Amino acid sequence: MKLRWLIPLAILLPLRLNAFGPTVAGRITTVVINPNEVTALHLRPEFVSTIRLPEEVTSVDLGSRGSFSAEHNEAEPEYVYVKPITKEPAQSNLEIAMKSGQHVTLELISDGTAGNATVQPVDFLIEYRSAQGFLVGADETPSGRTATIGDAEHATNRTSSTISAPLDSILSGLSSLELEYQQQIRINSPPWTKWAGQQIETSIGDVRQWSNETTISYSIFNPSDKVVEIVPPQIQIAGRKVEKKKKKKPGKGIISDQLQVRDFKLSTTRLEPGSRADGVVVFDRPNFKESTEMLFLQIAQADQVDKPILIRLPFTPPIATDNR
Repeated sequence: MKLRWLIPLAILLPLRLNAFGPTVAGRITTVVINPNEVTALHLRPEFVSTIRLPEEVTSVDLGSRGSFSAEHNEAEPEYVYVKPITKEPAQSNLEIAMKSGQHVTLELISDGTAGNATVQPVDFLIEYRSAQGFLVGADETPSGRTATIGDAEHATNRTSSTISAPLDSILSGLSSLELEYQQQIRINSPPWTKWAGQQIETSIGDVRQWSNETTISYSIFNPSDKVVEIVPPQIQIAGRKVEKKKKKKPGKGIISDQLQVRDFKLSTTRLEPGSRADGVVVFDRPNFKESTEMLFLQIAQADQVDKPILIRLPFTPPIATDNR
């Protein structure tokens, strides 16, 4: 009697194991944000793909809710989770909006459960980075082009580059300016400072000394309902000159000089309502100063450059280590 049951089990067990089909290959990639491109996201039933954005996600719009599901939780503001909900091959699109006003567009592709040699690897994790360049433009690539993950021809100079290496190894090869910039754009909710008579708010990040250079990372936020244009940052050293004369005209004792900016990076000069800009400034700090002099980061709107925001900086910043 026992032998009668063992024979069917011996036949069915190999069939059950083979029913899962071939092993699914997965990959983790980093993609640079470009508003003119569509990223292809390869999915597979029974697997969840994670999308990580460089800032807080404000909305998620899915094309076909009958074929895919897209989840976003306020407790994890930078993440979106996507998976197919049908075992049949399916295709749709996904639009994700971020707090700064940037959008990313993805083409969702599911090969279904059919086992065949042409099934694409599953994108387990896609991490988006902000585009490189001193002023990030939207016209660096032709409109309407689809960027496929793993496309090697964009791995260096194009803003649609895909990097398969871990994020830590990516950051290890960056310059001090680019490293500080990448760290600043990953701050979700920096502490904003309001300024009387100004339309914008500011936030200072790291102030570091790299060899003989000083770097300052910062962010600008436009909380108003009007578009704001900002000018490139400047560094100012200002103080009061000691006068021996008893009588002096108002303002004559104030001294102010602009220091040369060696390099800077700014994500945008045009701030739409509710949007944010991130930047880094690199300059050569003087070796000494008078006791009454102070260093300032100068930020100004294009329509009132005569009334800049002056943010006081430490004259002796922490020294950055090179073990990135």
